[in-house]
Parts: sequence; C-alpha cells; structure tokens
Amino acid sequence: MDGKQVLATENTGDATTPVPESPLQLFLVFTLLALQGFGGVIAVAQRVLVEQRQWLTRDQFIEILALAQVLPGPNVCNVALMTGDRFFGWRGAFAALGGMMALPLVIVLAVAAAYAQYATDAVVAGAFRGMGAVAAGLILGTALKLASALASNPMGARVCWIAGAGMFVSVALLRLPLVWVLLVLGSLACAFAWTRLRAAGAAND
Repeated sequence: MDGKQVLATENTGDATTPVPESPLQLFLVFTLLALQGFGGVIAVAQRVLVEQRQWLTRDQFIEILALAQVLPGPNVCNVALMTGDRFFGWRGAFAALGGMMALPLVIVLAVAAAYAQYATDAVVAGAFRGMGAVAAGLILGTALKLASALASNPMGARVCWIAGAGMFVSVALLRLPLVWVLLVLGSLACAFAWTRLRAAGAAND
C-alpha cells in the first residue's frame, strides 16, 4: 500500500478505523511496545495494536499472528514486519521492525554482559525462574483474550478447539517435532477452512 494513500483513519463501512499516520509513528509505537515486553512481547502487541491503538481488529491480529508463527524467525518480528507492511509497504515493515529491535538490542546486550557475570548467583537464578512463570501467564492470558474470535472462524469454534488441543497434545505431551505437527495439522486446518469457505460461497451464489 502506498504511504500517500494512508490517512489518519480509513473507511470501513459506517465506521472509521484508526491507522498509523506515518512510518515514524510505527517506529515509535513499536519501540515503546518492545520496551514493555518483559516476559513476552506478543501479549503487549495484542493490547497495544488491538485494544489501545485499534490499528488491527482482533481477527486481523489472529490472522497475522498465525502466519507469523508458521514462518521462520521470531514471532513478534514477523508480526511487526507484516503490520508495518499492511499500512506503508516496505517502509512501514522496516520502520516497525526497527522499532522492535533498536533499543531492545542495546538493553539485551547490556543485560547479557551482566548476566554472564552474575549467572551463578542464587538470587539472580531465582529471579529468572520467576520471570519464566510470568511469561507463561502472559501467553496464556493473551490466548484467552483472543479465544472469543474463534466464533467467527470459518472452521467453527469447536473445530478450532479440537485443532488447538491436538497441537497441545502433539507438542507438549507427545513431544513430536513442531515443524511436522504444523505441516500436518496446519494443512488439515487450511483444507477444512477452504472447504467451508467454498461451500459458503456456493450457497450464497
């Protein structure tokens, strides 16, 4: 999408949806977003992009996140790239990714240097174990917030829950390789959704 075509709001039916004003705003928002992401940036990204800024609907965020998880690389970097590209093309993609990476990179390098020196300290080790529990809670909370969007999924909420349960059992309990589980369950889910959408389109015709 050409940046000149992006306004402060864009028409979507009877309502207007806020959009970023410039790649610079994308850079600043993703910088602040990244600095809040202690223990998990995806949870913060959902709150900022969907609930606060309202640049994305919940369904749009789920679609972007689903694709980000399948593609190689960190999920949140993929989300930043696709969100930026959605509004300003390659300029927005690089602006969002730059905001996601710039200051956090400096902080991580500083923390890594300090951690190398104090990693054997019992207090430091305990603090990091506590942060791991918080990160797990953030991910679970985000999943529960986004679960309501499954009702509008073309597969239907029941099939979505079954697919999610199958993924959990395969990866967490059976410890099957993630790439193969994604290929099998992801392909089946895509095929089923495509069949349902095709049937719905034929019914409307």
